[in-house]
Amino acid sequence: MYKRHQDFAEYRPVASEQLDAILESKVVDVSGLTEPIIIEKIELLFNCGIYFVRTMAKDGLVGIAPSNDRVSFCYQILEKQIAPYFIGKDARNLETLLEEVYVYENNYKLAGVPYYSCISALELSILDLLAKAKQVNIGRLFGPKIHDHAMIYVASGNRHTTPEEELEILKREVDRLGAKAIKYKIGGRMSKNKDSMAGRSENLIYGTRRFFGDDMIIHADGNGSYDVENAVHFGKIMEDINGYFYEEPCPFDDLWATKAVCDQLTIPLAFGEQETSLRRFKWLVENHGTDVVQPDILYNGGLIRTTKVAKMAELAGMTITPHVSTGFCFVYILYLSSYTPNIGKYQENKKGFEISNELLDGRLTLGNGQLNIPDPVGIGIREDQEILKKAIRLFYVK
Repeated sequence: MYKRHQDFAEYRPVASEQLDAILESKVVDVSGLTEPIIIEKIELLFNCGIYFVRTMAKDGLVGIAPSNDRVSFCYQILEKQIAPYFIGKDARNLETLLEEVYVYENNYKLAGVPYYSCISALELSILDLLAKAKQVNIGRLFGPKIHDHAMIYVASGNRHTTPEEELEILKREVDRLGAKAIKYKIGGRMSKNKDSMAGRSENLIYGTRRFFGDDMIIHADGNGSYDVENAVHFGKIMEDINGYFYEEPCPFDDLWATKAVCDQLTIPLAFGEQETSLRRFKWLVENHGTDVVQPDILYNGGLIRTTKVAKMAELAGMTITPHVSTGFCFVYILYLSSYTPNIGKYQENKKGFEISNELLDGRLTLGNGQLNIPDPVGIGIREDQEILKKAIRLFYVK
């Protein structure tokens, strides 16, 4: 009989008014910053496949934040619709500015992953600037450091492999990193119940437990492959092998199907990587639509909004295990992990570790299945990094 892992608490009903209070709250600590920090210039830079937003204040402070690759096809939203609003504004009022820019030039009509990817890129660069002004790590703007490392899981991201091939791929990564947890893909990705190849998902799930033994932590990700009936079917198979959690079995915009699956399973259901609405995250928490919330920091608009999701989840006894988009995002998850009590025990190890560590001057250590959480000032990227010196400037707003 399946028994959910002790890492997950029981769901606690929470009042709508309590969640609304979190959504209306301020979460960034700007105490001690007694003088205005006026934003003067905002740039988007590109080099080595990475997009950087650089925000400069009149007093000489500079904030630098890597974004994700979604910015490559939506950065004009940042250039034309978002950045101009921040010029001449006081960075200490960041949370208010983020609310105001949503209605500036009817930006709410653009809401979704492209808009919030641009918002997160700018928000993180301004948070870097504020943290530098306080001479603290970006995480300390949100709370004291309560965690100093994060356990990782390895994820291959494959659907074209046979179960046997996939197991060997995962084993190589487990052996290389000393990981105690894995995640693999099942289904056909938004496929209306089709598998990527006949029988792959079921054989992979059962095969993984036989291959890795009883102690391995196993996650499975459906990427919206199933309707409720088939999602429950594969969830029961995950329970058969004592899986850790079961991610996004139903299409990401079908909260009701997701809740229906959650109601019928004991294994924790994880969901939310494509979500960009704090109100819909509130619905998921208030209605127990999932057990693990999975906002992507860069898709969801940054650390401020993701921190509010974490706080709502904490009230209900729910875990937050953020989704990792491209590049530097896993570093932001480390900073989120540093101050978040209900952070999930295992976070995804994403490709890009080497260049991220180069940007952080070697502060990251990956081994024995875990990553340290570094504590540099701000995000930790020096202004004189060679990658920034040689970067192409895609726009410049002042």
